[in-house]
Amino acid sequence: MMEAAAAPDALLSGACVLFTLCMFSTGLSDLRHMQTTRSVNNIQFLPFLTTDVNNLSWLSYGLLKGDKTLVVVNSVGALLQTLYIVTYLRYCPRKRTVLLQTAALLGLLLLGYTYFQLLVPDWTSRLRQLGLFCSIFTISMYLSPLADLAKIIQTKSTQCLSFSLTVATLLASASWTLYGLHLRDLYIMVPNIPGILTSLVRLGLFWQYPQVQEKNYSLLQT
Repeated sequence: MMEAAAAPDALLSGACVLFTLCMFSTGLSDLRHMQTTRSVNNIQFLPFLTTDVNNLSWLSYGLLKGDKTLVVVNSVGALLQTLYIVTYLRYCPRKRTVLLQTAALLGLLLLGYTYFQLLVPDWTSRLRQLGLFCSIFTISMYLSPLADLAKIIQTKSTQCLSFSLTVATLLASASWTLYGLHLRDLYIMVPNIPGILTSLVRLGLFWQYPQVQEKNYSLLQT
């Protein structure tokens, strides 16, 4: 009975790991582009940085909660995003701006770590507040590209969107929503619902405005 009950759990956990790592790995095309051209033309830096912060935040939540799925996914995700950031810094002509942005978000992480460690000693309160922070940050990441959708509709072109990233985001968000529902963890479930909705919107745009040819890299990393 226990083995039968564990099978769906393992399947759902595996889906979360697989689809999320597929989503993170879409940045490898940007990595290849930077290494090949030795430039960062048409590649945005902030998505790498904010995703790294998001990974580190969820990693902390996973460690605090003892959730191996969260720990594995976000450990690998943080390593990949850090690799993208280091590569970007190597070829970026305006390193000062990039370094300032990185320092600002690292400072935010340090402040958050200090707050949770020193001012929130209770485990339950720490888990709740950290989960709330992770949820809000994730929702803001999913909703931030909506401003670009108006430009896509205006130009009637989806060339700045990555189809593979959109599909991977949809599958990852759906998996995490089900995972959070299964665990009855609203902090995991709720922030991934906007990921499903925004991915469906982008798929609708792909259907409305088909890409003429596949791009080697994407301008939007969402």
